[in-house]
Amino acid sequence: MNDGELTGQVRTHIETLPDPECALHTHVVGPFLNLRRAALADGFDLTPQSSFRDFSRQLTIWNGKFSGQRPMVDASGQPLDVRRLSPLERVDAILLWSALPGASRHHWGTDIDLIDARATPAGYQVQLTPEEFAPGGPFAPLGEWLEANAPRFGFFRPFRGVLSGVRPEPWHFSFAPVAENARRALSPAVLNRAIAAAPLLGKEAVLARLDQLHARYVANIDWP
Repeated sequence: MNDGELTGQVRTHIETLPDPECALHTHVVGPFLNLRRAALADGFDLTPQSSFRDFSRQLTIWNGKFSGQRPMVDASGQPLDVRRLSPLERVDAILLWSALPGASRHHWGTDIDLIDARATPAGYQVQLTPEEFAPGGPFAPLGEWLEANAPRFGFFRPFRGVLSGVRPEPWHFSFAPVAENARRALSPAVLNRAIAAAPLLGKEAVLARLDQLHARYVANIDWP
């Protein structure tokens, strides 16, 4: 991938699927559809809640949280009042749950947030919370199935809350053969250029610690 593809500023590497509706790296489409067929055979309607996300969308999420227009929660899921936080504290709080624009693995088209569309009643609002995948949650059976079967198709969970600074995301799966190349290619210098040119709230606080943030939230992931 080139720098624009790595940082989500172009989508020349992306293919859009109509069913299930999602956008993925062209080399991830086949493996994902194979994973989906296997899940269907075992009774799960494997459905992406999020797939490719471009830089602009990630920037909107970030600026909304930094400004307080979007809700923020702490590591335990409790609401945060961003007005009480310094710029540095806001950056740290956002990064527990959301990536920096330019640093999201969703930019690569290799990462998907997955649910079982058959597991919820009509009108259910999916939250993508750990509780939904915990025992008794609607997606607990799917989570167990993916734990056992996703690696056969090249997918793994990069955010288990062990090595990565990101909180555990049991719904988030990544296609390792493509994603690992992208992770190594997304250097601090590439990320710096993308952020420096963007209207990012808290930009000064981010750029002052970019090497540290890159090491914790981009370079460090949880391998199986």
